[in-house]
Amino acid sequence: MSGTYRVELDIFTGPLDLLLYLVRRNEVDIVDLSIANITTQFQEFLEVLQHLDLDLVGDFVVMASTLVEIKSRNVLPSQVEEEVPLENETSGDPRSDLIHQLLEYKKFKDASNALQEQAAQWQERYPRLADERPVSSKDPAADRIKEVELWDLVSALGRVLKRKEVDTEAKILYDETPIHIYVEQIGAQVREQGEIKFTALFEKEVIRSKIIGMFLAVLELIRHHGFRAEQFEGHGEIILQPPIEEPQNDPKTNDQTLSENDS
Repeated sequence: MSGTYRVELDIFTGPLDLLLYLVRRNEVDIVDLSIANITTQFQEFLEVLQHLDLDLVGDFVVMASTLVEIKSRNVLPSQVEEEVPLENETSGDPRSDLIHQLLEYKKFKDASNALQEQAAQWQERYPRLADERPVSSKDPAADRIKEVELWDLVSALGRVLKRKEVDTEAKILYDETPIHIYVEQIGAQVREQGEIKFTALFEKEVIRSKIIGMFLAVLELIRHHGFRAEQFEGHGEIILQPPIEEPQNDPKTNDQTLSENDS
């Protein structure tokens, strides 16, 4: 099994991040990793990612193959395992290498999250002046979608695709609508209604490529336009909400304040 995996491509993080999400969702400790359950769930996510046609999907295929291999080794008769000499004290557990990678990944991810929280607290205590420019070249909007929220959205998309009765003709059709059109349409719909269920966006859609395009538009709205996605219970409905509008300064109030200061 390869010891290196890319961990991000745009907002889509790599297979180790998906594994960590599944461990947390199943409320199990990493060292007690249930390969059988995790493998099944990982393959379900892989099917959705393949529909999205990501460049990174190859890494997920490699991890899925690794999980299947570990799963098959776990079901081998104990007699066969005893006949295989142990090269070290951990080689008897086929999960050991993967568990080690997950523990290392979790350690660095927790440290990264802690640094981000400290940075956010610092910004709240020392707000940036209006005429200042951000020093970092990284777009803060790119961090609007946290990993767990991203995988929850992918999971919700998987449930939508499973429920859809897509006929043969609809499978052949391909939607070429630019993503920005869906961004405008869905954004306007959410603003008008105040909030909308994620699944409600796809109730009348049967063309798979259109569903994928609309899903990418939802990610774009959350990532770059301040829209919010909330899930109030595990595996529950995801609610899309418009951005929280920042209060604008009243010009009259500002003029009055300036006059008082001048006097």
